[in-house]
Amino acid sequence: QVAAWIAADRISTGEGDALLARLTYTASLPDALGDTDLAIEVVPERVDLKRAVFAQLDAHLPKRAIIATNSSSIRVSLLEDATNRPEQVANLHFYLQVWDHPMVEIGGGTRTTATTLDVLETFARRIGMLPLRLHKESTGFIFNRIWRAIKKEALKVVDSGVASHEDVDRAWMIQYGDHNLPPFALMDQIGLDVVKDIEEHYARESGDPADLPPPVLTDKVARGDLGRKTGRGFYSYPNPSYAMPDFLRPGIHDYTQEGEA
Repeated sequence: QVAAWIAADRISTGEGDALLARLTYTASLPDALGDTDLAIEVVPERVDLKRAVFAQLDAHLPKRAIIATNSSSIRVSLLEDATNRPEQVANLHFYLQVWDHPMVEIGGGTRTTATTLDVLETFARRIGMLPLRLHKESTGFIFNRIWRAIKKEALKVVDSGVASHEDVDRAWMIQYGDHNLPPFALMDQIGLDVVKDIEEHYARESGDPADLPPPVLTDKVARGDLGRKTGRGFYSYPNPSYAMPDFLRPGIHDYTQEGEA
């Protein structure tokens, strides 16, 4: 990403080198966490996996440290008792791409203290993020709760044969601006496996079979077509049709790429 910023003249080569110099890597969890004040977990959207990671973090972090999850849907109350510090755990959800979407949702569990949330809000402001404070727990938090309704309906429109995913995205781009990723392009960006995990989490919470992800999504995941990261999802990469100049122009062309059905 740093190389892309340099190529686009968003930052200088020197600034890019300085960014990379601030990154450190280790294969040892104790070494990584020995003097940490805040650990942010970003593993896939599965409660069992996140609980296991929370337990590991709790075992190695200093007692003062806060443990946060970057989950886009899972309430931290489902994770807090995997630690011995439920007062110091919270949701801290950043949005892709974080450098273009400078906001972070902050929310607590059943025992998170106001001090913990205040510390996270201060941290967010210090790194240039606008903190969005949840007043109560809610699966999906703020934006993703709204986005989930859009995503769910977009999938239903295509799965039921009403329209193609390309035309859903065209309608979105024309209505809201073609500089923003439309629903199916954004799902590809997130990763269709991640989208599926999130939808299944909503279905487990609601108990409503209508909330389960439809075949138009699950079939792609089963084939390994997970979006941008695998080169194929609803679109084909690295040159998806939604990014082509003619995608929104009236004409006689069929813009559907081979393999994008």
